[in-house]
Order: sequence, then structure tokens, then C-alpha cells
Amino acid sequence: MIALTLPEIAAVVGGEVVDDPDGVVVRGAASVDSREIEPDGLFAAFVGERSDGHDFAGAAVAAGAAAVLGSRATGHPTVLVEDPQAALGALAHHVLGRLPDVTVLAVTGSQGKTSTKDLLAGVLAAHAETVATRGSFNNELGLPLTVLRAGTGTRFLLLEMGARGIGHLRELCAIARPDVSLVLNVGKAHLGEFGTQDDIATAKGELVEALTPDGVAVLNADDPRVAAMAARTAGRVVTFGTLGSTLPTDEVPTDVVAAAFARDAPTVGYADVRLDAEGRPTFALVVEWRRVPVTLQLVGAHHVPNAAAAVAAAAAVGIGLEEAAASLAGVSTVSRWRMEVARRADGVVVVNDAYNANPDSMRAALEALVSIGAGGSARRRVAVLGEMKELGASADAEHAEVGRLARSLGVDVLLAVGEAARPALTGFDATHGDDGEDGMAGQSDQVRAVAAADNEAAVRWLGEHLRADDVVLVKASRGARLDEVAAALLADDRGVGA
Repeated sequence: MIALTLPEIAAVVGGEVVDDPDGVVVRGAASVDSREIEPDGLFAAFVGERSDGHDFAGAAVAAGAAAVLGSRATGHPTVLVEDPQAALGALAHHVLGRLPDVTVLAVTGSQGKTSTKDLLAGVLAAHAETVATRGSFNNELGLPLTVLRAGTGTRFLLLEMGARGIGHLRELCAIARPDVSLVLNVGKAHLGEFGTQDDIATAKGELVEALTPDGVAVLNADDPRVAAMAARTAGRVVTFGTLGSTLPTDEVPTDVVAAAFARDAPTVGYADVRLDAEGRPTFALVVEWRRVPVTLQLVGAHHVPNAAAAVAAAAAVGIGLEEAAASLAGVSTVSRWRMEVARRADGVVVVNDAYNANPDSMRAALEALVSIGAGGSARRRVAVLGEMKELGASADAEHAEVGRLARSLGVDVLLAVGEAARPALTGFDATHGDDGEDGMAGQSDQVRAVAAADNEAAVRWLGEHLRADDVVLVKASRGARLDEVAAALLADDRGVGA
């Protein structure tokens, strides 16, 4: 963050300075957590349902904060405002306006936002100083906090943007107007809040409408609702998408290769996707007649379009195909609880994808599950699935569809955790019981469908029934807290059931 005195901050946010006898200067980023303070940073105090941030102002100052932004005096240097959240947004907008060399890239979509943001951050950071959203801190609070981490040396500001309704992205873009807008897809996440996928498309397209006059829209050519957003900007459009299963080889003359692509082929295409025994994809990235092979260290074929999207966004800011592809290959991790793979001493593989879930991301995770150990090295594929939240009236049907998908893909064991996830068992087409009274009529005990009342029951059942070399996927919406199940599985390395 650029250096600002408290009077300067107060002038920007329409606040009043109190308890500042020494002329404090804020030089560090802002934080809402007193345990995560940068030296000379700004502590933003919010009044929440369970706690009042003002009560932690002393701890924040002791940890190194220069001042507080809040709605009441704290006994420490403070800028008083009526609405700290609005003030934080106004401050972020002001600071960004004083950083003319920063290019703002924004990412949205129903699923894959965080993984794509992490991949793109790896590409951008290899090229120039980059500040990117941490985790999924993508709302009206997280976005200004990310912006305020930018400084005079920052060249790329990469912002993940989420929306819970029409108008939300427009408000975020008013804080940080994008130079590059990347829209991944329009799925069913938050369908209960939006109503229809067309409404979701309307909301996601606000990111494209907000582009600067010379901005670039990066759009998914394989999603009709996203591709149609090209009409919502007068700026340049870059697309990404699949080119099919096979491509001409490098030995074919370039004019022949170029002719093989239709006029409406994506700007950045991908093809020839293959997964190794650990579920990691290798594929070809193609721009015009140039093709570059890429092998990701991440698990799941769903990362391939995410990688293509990252390359397309990188191209929009002048980073070449070969350079971007090389950077992608070096990205070994993405944000927490997203397809985290760990192997226990007994051979059980735990895939922790418990940060969030919706019907589309469930499909991607289940496909990744069955790809790990394909060819016989894995004994069974076990899906531990919890509730997908915010699906509205379609919740039961969507959970049942996930169960049907799991069975069709070849999942051996489906453990549904919590009452809301039970319809998945019906979709799995199984005769099932509760907490260990399980089985499928006419089938061996290799194939099971089980209902667990809660996380504790799920951990208990898994402890009794997992076998060496099983692969276990743990996935649900964040509110289900299935990361606790994954943590318990990794903590229990004493052995497995019969």
C-alpha cells in the first residue's frame, strides 16, 4: 500500500481522525484480523454477529498496526466513519487510482474461479510483481483488502470476484475497474439465490460491461452463455476452449495446420487431454498454428480449461504462449482444500476438495476421483459427499443426480454426510442404511451406499471400513465443514479396516 497519513485517509473516506497526536502514517496493507497485521498497517474494525472488531484494536496495534479504521473510538489512532466497509472500498479505489502502472485482471465464474486465479497468478508472477486474491476472498470485503496490498512496484493486480446476485459485480468493479475480464462459465452455483442460469449470466456479464475502453474480455467459447457476453463490450475479445481430441502434428506445414482451424476456433485452444495414474493432466495448448505441450502438477481434467483460460488472460497482457505454458507447469498447489491430495502410510489416498461444491464442481471432482489410480492400482474409489448449498428448490434433484453420476463413473462407495445429502444415495441406486448398516442388494461389499448423520459418524464409519490403497474424495459446500473429515482421516494413520 502507498503511504498515507490519517488525515489523508479521512479525506478520502469522509471520516474523522481521533487519538492521533504523533501524525501516524499508514504504510502497510489493511487487515480485518488482529492476528494478521502488516507492520504499519491499517486495522479495519467491523461489528459482526459474534464479535466486535473494535475490541481487538489494542491487539492489532500491539501486533504492528499503525492505526484503526472503525465506527467508534478505540483509544488508538483511528479514522472514524459511519460504515467501515464502504470506507474500505473508497480507500481501495483511491489507492488504485494512484497506481497508474497497475493492470487489473478480474476473474469470475460459477466454478473454477479460485483455481484459475491461482494458475494465472503463477503465470503473471513469473513475469512481473503480482498481487492476487488470497484464497476465495472475493467479496465486498475481500476485494478492497486485496487492492490495498498493491504498491508502487505492483504491475498486475489479479482479483477474483464472486457474486450472490445481480449488481454485485458491478459494485466490485466500481472499486477496481478491470482492464482484463475473465469469465469462466455459467453453472448452477447459487442457483437458489439467483433463480435461473440466465440470471447468473446477467450477473457474471457485469464483469465484461465494466471493462475499461481499451480492455479485453476473455471468454469461454464452449459455454454459450459466456460466449454471448462478447456483445456486452466494445473492447477486444479473446476466447479459450477445446479443439477436440486430436490435432495435426508439428511436422505438418504451418499453413495446413492453420487451415485446420475454423474461423470461430478459440483464440487459445486445448486438445489431446490425457491423465496419468495420479490424475494429473497432460495436454496441448494451441494458439493459431503454434502448439505447446503442458503437464500440470494439479489433479483433475477440469484444470485444463482453467489453464487455457489463464493463458488467454496472460496473452491479453502480452505474455507469450511458451512463457505462460512454462509457468503453468511450475504451479504445484492452489488454494486450500481444493483437490489437495495426500497419501497415508497405509496407502489410503485422501483428496480434500471440501472448500465448496455445486453440481458442476461435483462432476469435476468425481471424474478426478475415478482417474486417480486408473488401471488397477487403487483398490476402491470412495466418495464422501456432503450438502451442496444454495440450490433452492432443485436441491434434492441435484443431489440425486450427483449420486447417479457417481455410480455411472464407477465410484465404489458413496458415503452421504448429513440429511441434505441423502438424496445422493437414491441417485446411486442402492439399498442403503445408516452408519454401517449398508450394502447393495445382489452386490458384493465392494459397492456400498451409506448415510452418515454427521461428520463424526462419517469419520467413525471410514475408520472401520477403509482399506489399504482406497482413494477417498471428500467434498461438500463450505458450510458442511467436511474438511474436518479429511483432517481426521489424515490424522488417523494407525491402520484401516478389514
